[in-house]
Amino acid sequence: VICFFVSYTYMENIVSTWADQGIIDKLRRNKLVYIETKDAIETARALDSYNKSCENGRGALLLSVARGKVSEGVDFEHHFGRAVLMFGIPYVYTQSRILRARLEYLHDSLGVKENDFLTFDAMRHAAQCVGRVIRSKTDYGIMCFVDARFSRADKRTKLPQWIQRKIKPAHQSLSANEAVSVSKDFLREMAQPYEKNFGLHLLSSDQIAVLQGLDPEEARARTAAATEAMSAAADAAKKVAAAAAAAATADSAFEGPESDDVLAAATASTGGHASKKARVLHPD
Repeated sequence: VICFFVSYTYMENIVSTWADQGIIDKLRRNKLVYIETKDAIETARALDSYNKSCENGRGALLLSVARGKVSEGVDFEHHFGRAVLMFGIPYVYTQSRILRARLEYLHDSLGVKENDFLTFDAMRHAAQCVGRVIRSKTDYGIMCFVDARFSRADKRTKLPQWIQRKIKPAHQSLSANEAVSVSKDFLREMAQPYEKNFGLHLLSSDQIAVLQGLDPEEARARTAAATEAMSAAADAAKKVAAAAAAAATADSAFEGPESDDVLAAATASTGGHASKKARVLHPD
């Protein structure tokens, strides 16, 4: 399990409160707890210990910070990450001079409002954090946005489409107990046996079309048209290559003015594709 906080200060305050309330002790009874720090060496050791704990079946909880090393450079595929929690919305530090200059440029040149850009940037980083646990089409995990603001349309609609499609109305504004219940049901479902005869895709072409908001028949027609167009383009490319090869052969077989006439005829028959070859063979 990976938890992301919006800053080191916020994480330290939360961990301190959990320790005073005895929550950390309860967590340690089931999982080993590791914390990302500002020190790169300590963080690397924490990550290594976290991976070992997951490998041997002990399980672990990693507390880290959005926009830090863990959120941007580490993947938690398969059993290394079955759940991720995003505590708060990771807005960028707005007093940075570089950021202020960027915001001023976006407003003056493109008419982008400051709040719109900051919200988009924050939601992009939130998606990047929770996306650490889904790294392939065979992977699965639980994403929890632990902030009531995520349920607002102006925030939720800025998440990637693949995340928005999984946010059901019944799964919004849940209590802790309700979230635990939903998570248990999901994990029980994913623990069931599955058919392995998937071939190249886990989903059929019709299911993919439905997920993309297309009519299956229309999608099949588009696929057939695209395949036909690609086949026609490949045939045309073969004809052009054959004509160019014939032109090169004719050029090497003749010398003097006659060779120029043969090459010129080949160039005209191929729509000009052999002209570059002619210049290479006869620089003068």
